Amino acid sequence: MTTINILAVSFFGFASGLAVGSGFVAFLTVLGIIPRLTQLTKTMKMIQQYEWAVVLGALTGVFASLRDPVLHISPFFLIPLGITGGVFVGMLAAALTEVLNVLPILAKRIRLDGEIVILIMAIVLGKIFGSIFQWLYFVHH
Repeated sequence: MTTINILAVSFFGFASGLAVGSGFVAFLTVLGIIPRLTQLTKTMKMIQQYEWAVVLGALTGVFASLRDPVLHISPFFLIPLGITGGVFVGMLAAALTEVLNVLPILAKRIRLDGEIVILIMAIVLGKIFGSIFQWLYFVHH
């Protein structure tokens, strides 16, 4: 590889990462996930810990995707990882549907007007079990 190729790949990689990271932060900001989470859990004084957890989680995810780590651990230790991944994805999906007001429309269509909590829990549990399945089957095999 020539020096120009290396510089071009480095520039485009950095620019792409900056664009995706900015989009992720903008997505979380628009949805207001962290303030809403601190409001629901009554932990407003810990908002900086939540923000640092998101930043460190994103950096860990980036590092893991670049290195493609192999985890030589028991599937029983993968279950908490799958649960936390499912909770994260479930919270993102729930926040997005809350912002877009999709759940009230969906609840009316499937005749669950007074039972939106059941619908939300079905989405969250589906994401959790999907993450557990992914971690136990695709990651471990």
